[in-house]
Amino acid sequence: MPERRRFTRVLDALPATVPFVAPDAIERRTGRPLRVRLGANESMFGSSPRARRAMADALDRVSCYADPESFELRTALAARLSTTREHVVVGSGIDDLLGLTVRAFVEPGEPVVTSLGGYPTFAYEVLGRGGVLHRVPYRDDRNDLDGLLDEARRCGARMLYLANPDNPSGSWHRGADVERLVSRLPEGCVLLLDEAYVDFAPPDSTPSIDPDDARVIRMRTFSKAHGLAGARVGYAVTAAETIAAFEKIRAHFGVNLVGQVGALASLQDEAFVAAVVRAVAEGREAYARLAVELGLAALPSATNFVAIDLGTQPRARRALELLLERDVFVRMPTAPPLDRCIRVSVGRPEQRAEFTAALRAILAEGALDRVAPPATT
Repeated sequence: MPERRRFTRVLDALPATVPFVAPDAIERRTGRPLRVRLGANESMFGSSPRARRAMADALDRVSCYADPESFELRTALAARLSTTREHVVVGSGIDDLLGLTVRAFVEPGEPVVTSLGGYPTFAYEVLGRGGVLHRVPYRDDRNDLDGLLDEARRCGARMLYLANPDNPSGSWHRGADVERLVSRLPEGCVLLLDEAYVDFAPPDSTPSIDPDDARVIRMRTFSKAHGLAGARVGYAVTAAETIAAFEKIRAHFGVNLVGQVGALASLQDEAFVAAVVRAVAEGREAYARLAVELGLAALPSATNFVAIDLGTQPRARRALELLLERDVFVRMPTAPPLDRCIRVSVGRPEQRAEFTAALRAILAEGALDRVAPPATT
């Protein structure tokens, strides 16, 4: 009797993939708690007291389902963005919305363009739906807008993904440059604009895009400046016709009640978010000074993390390992040229001090100088 196929052909063809190794998994593997957790770009400055109170009060209602329309949160977001509820969809973080968007737009075998080494979850979703990824290398440690556009035209891309500001480099493009990219998109190509770090970015990095422009889907989150990563709340803004299409396939009870309430309260606590943004800017400057003191360099950043250049991939990899031996968790980009860097989230002053001490010790020991240089061809 022939063996029956259990899964889809797309799934059968995929290798086992985990986009990120979570700090929790690292702790389970090592059997030790992390002293310093600066690898996941979480906010180390907590969440709004107003949001925490609202979420605590919501526990009395947690036996009931959340509002599947996220009506109050969408209403508040629409007002903030000068648009209507019909232009906004809420999901359980940007990762959920990436999957929703790929599901809505990408057929198996269709081409999708992204940066080489860009956000792994987007690639994970595209491959999981049978899309074909076309990856464009960074140029000067930034997303190559011209290269992305050229590749989208060359392959007839269904979707182009751009994070602005970018993860993992921390770099950003001016809003006017993103607007120019939109104006030159090939016919039938959608720009998926990931603005997870927009709260930390210069004002001129935010493009002016009409919410009715169906060529662009903008995604934002409460995980970063709002400090609600564990609550899993993100949102997308785009044309009403696209939102209506999402309504056909989204998980209507996917955003939990406590998360909705917390996000709404945090949105209204503008003073708290502004204080976090100021603290992060101070931390970025401190990392830049540290890099100079140590004879290294920090890449310019408009996010809540900084990429510190260690020169080569083997040195960056070894630094990552040695920091983890000291229970200091950071990450490193996966692809060249940024894989010569370690990526460090901006923590509180005491966390930055512990990271600083650990990195100084590693460099003082000369451990990175004994790393073999990369092979040449």
